[in-house]
Amino acid sequence: MIFPFALDAFQIEAIDALSQGHSVVVSAPTGSGKTLVGEYAIYRAIAHRQKVFYTTPLKALSNQKLRDFRKQFGPENVGLMTGDLSVNREASIVVMTTEIFRNMLYAEVDEQEDPLAEVEAVVLDECHYMNDSQRGTVWEESIIHCPSSVQIVALSATIANACQLTDWIQQVHGPTHLVSSKFRPVPLLYNFCSAKGLHPLLNDAGNGLHPNCKVWRAPKGYKRKGRPSKPPQPESPPASFVVSQMADRDMLPAIYFIFSRRGCDKAVKDLGSLCLVTPKEQSLIQNRLFEYTATNSEAVRSGIHSDALLRGIAAHHAGVLPAWKELIESLFQDGLVKVVFATETLAAGINMPARSTVISTLSKRTERGHRSLMGSEFLQMAGRAGRRGLDSQGYVVTVQSRFEGVREAGQLATSSAEPLVSQFTPSYGMVLNLLQRYELDKAKQLVERSFGRYLASLDLVEEEDLLEQLRHQLGTLQGVAGDVSWEDFEDYEKRRGRLKEERRLLRILQQQAAETLANELTMALQFASVGTLVSLKAPQLHGRITPAVIFDKLDGPGQFPLLLCLTDQNIWLLVPCQAVVSLHAELSCMVLTGINEPSIKKIGELRHGDEQSKALALAIAHIATRHEMRTPQYDLAGEVLAQAKLVKTLEEDLEKQPVHQWGDRKKLKKHRRRMEELELEIRERQQLLHHRANSHWETFLALIEILRHFGCLDDLLPTEIGRTVASLRGDNELWLGLALISGHLDDLDPPVLAAVIEAISTEVNRPDLWSGFTNSPIADEVLNDLLGIRRELSLAQNRSKVVVPIWWELELMGLVEAWARGTSWAELISNTSLDEGDVVRIMRRTIDLLSQVPYCEAISERLRSNARLAFQAINRFPVCEAEDILKTSSIQEQRLNPATERVSGVEKK
Repeated sequence: MIFPFALDAFQIEAIDALSQGHSVVVSAPTGSGKTLVGEYAIYRAIAHRQKVFYTTPLKALSNQKLRDFRKQFGPENVGLMTGDLSVNREASIVVMTTEIFRNMLYAEVDEQEDPLAEVEAVVLDECHYMNDSQRGTVWEESIIHCPSSVQIVALSATIANACQLTDWIQQVHGPTHLVSSKFRPVPLLYNFCSAKGLHPLLNDAGNGLHPNCKVWRAPKGYKRKGRPSKPPQPESPPASFVVSQMADRDMLPAIYFIFSRRGCDKAVKDLGSLCLVTPKEQSLIQNRLFEYTATNSEAVRSGIHSDALLRGIAAHHAGVLPAWKELIESLFQDGLVKVVFATETLAAGINMPARSTVISTLSKRTERGHRSLMGSEFLQMAGRAGRRGLDSQGYVVTVQSRFEGVREAGQLATSSAEPLVSQFTPSYGMVLNLLQRYELDKAKQLVERSFGRYLASLDLVEEEDLLEQLRHQLGTLQGVAGDVSWEDFEDYEKRRGRLKEERRLLRILQQQAAETLANELTMALQFASVGTLVSLKAPQLHGRITPAVIFDKLDGPGQFPLLLCLTDQNIWLLVPCQAVVSLHAELSCMVLTGINEPSIKKIGELRHGDEQSKALALAIAHIATRHEMRTPQYDLAGEVLAQAKLVKTLEEDLEKQPVHQWGDRKKLKKHRRRMEELELEIRERQQLLHHRANSHWETFLALIEILRHFGCLDDLLPTEIGRTVASLRGDNELWLGLALISGHLDDLDPPVLAAVIEAISTEVNRPDLWSGFTNSPIADEVLNDLLGIRRELSLAQNRSKVVVPIWWELELMGLVEAWARGTSWAELISNTSLDEGDVVRIMRRTIDLLSQVPYCEAISERLRSNARLAFQAINRFPVCEAEDILKTSSIQEQRLNPATERVSGVEKK
């Protein structure tokens, strides 16, 4: 009766589980019809006169669900909750972001008002967002704190560990049934596009490359010195070529994913005058654009974008105004836009069914550098292809790039999704809200119910088995050394180390003595007679200290002569004075008659002697046996002799050690080294296990100490300051609360207050950031006053090893103040490097905090009033939606804290 078509098996299974009162986890490919399970939960709740909360990860997706559900269930049955807007909140279906749902759960339960009292189920759409590093914790907290009386309907794309997710939800929430499906109602055909054309990527079985795919190889000789290890791939085909190829094959409409805003806008421009729509479709687009312009004149993307839209081409990314994006989404859903160039945020659940998806590159830049796409990211984008009921086949096109080719495309197309991991992160708000409601022991139980702790417990058994194996290996090695104790071995190693150090010192002393002696010898050699006996050390003699006689003295290049010497081995050698290491002046000079002098002119040149010189060489050798001529003179210095004696003593002592007599010391040392490695690995694994099991609670305790330091807690009871911080929601609630209660913001007029609120609550990570609007002096003065608080908080967080951002964005204060004072949107955008979508995001972050300020406990009435006025000054089109303007008055009348969707304690008073 509800659905006029046959349901798939997994949908029937999920509905059956819900009917039995169980929660469900539905893990199925993108576009397979998971949302139908959530819709069934809505129909059932309406029939029971109960309510359903439908949560999404993005405000844009919430807005889209609101419109869809109004058409499906009637406007009177659908409400919306966002940070700055609450519409029809008593309706049977209330759409909200997951953050809003989490915030409601943290608020103190009021006996007279419990927003979840009549809620039968909560739908967590796009539940795989748990993997998001910044916001994933919100899904975990929502599941942990959701009352067991409320059924959870978790809708997720395909994940590797859906069983673990289901088991965890069952442990922390209640009976939960897993419904897993790999079935796609519209099968996908993977293609690859290079400059040569578009062709199939995978074989018929879908488990390898198509036979016609040729893996590109670098040309021979590429790997020459100085070239990068990975050769660049062939050039990427232009977007116009890819789109034309797809249009020829009737593969449009398509979502063309490009991982940069500039890339999306450039692709629109590169398509030139290409028209993808019929004259009738163009006329329909023209009419829709005319209607849009009439009501949103400041929100029209002028220039090439309006012209491209009339030809069925558009760009969709975070830099585009939300109103313009909604127009594109609407036109695409109606089949009037044929190609949308989009960043991957469009793959996060926005309902834009397409026949094809194009993935322009298989890697992307992130905060941590360039990396390849993960399997889950690829599947999420690819899954947007294939419209159920419209297409018999969906198409996924991967494109040749300079970094990836057909091999990488095939690997991703056949890869599986990654498992969900925990992103659970305790915050100041979490600590204060839990301590307001529970004793410390109960708060610890709740913190330790995180998905991360659950995963750690699964690893515990396996890790303990591994630790036991390592300990066994260690025990085996400890018995391998026989009678040699490890204490003896360590003592031996210490003695060896001492000997090594003393040898090093001996070399230093020898070098120093040699340098001192060298100067003396060089001076003496100027006056030495031919026939004087010397000792040489030269490279040509292979380091041997060689007895020799000076046969002749030749002019050198400098002031010192060159020496022609004959060695005891009957070798003639021409050396500089520096080669002489001993001068034996105490020995009589030798008679050098009857010997022919060889013709040697080059330093270092050597010649073998003849029979005439052989007798002289023998005489030198005979003298060397009776006199010490093979020890350099510097070795005879007092310090050197003493150190040489010490080294010899240590060597003899080392040889007496038991370990020295052990057969294979190398093997013994290898065992010892392996033992140390095992001991280190065991210690590190034990520390890692402890950290994984206790890190969240240790962070929780560290946050408690910081909150105490700033007077937010009296022991474990939140103070007035603490309750103020607890009522706020942001990236760092303590920083926001301390700034608000400091008194520095009390006397600011609304536009300046808005500017300061922006500075402490937002961040823009753009190297090219600039604004043509200067900050007002009073705003700079207030920020200077707040700097001391920020510095103190930063020091406290560093001491406790807590990492929570303390935003400080001064560059855009002038821009926010100008908007609050009534500057037009066109003038605002022309005076900043930010895209329009970025400016809207910053304004909405500012609005979000301004909307919370009136409900804070420990602030002045003047600040409350000015926050309301600043909210109204900023919350105008196109920052707010047209619908928001109509509902602004109702926001003030409801007197709800937008951070918690509850009546605040301030308002109750």
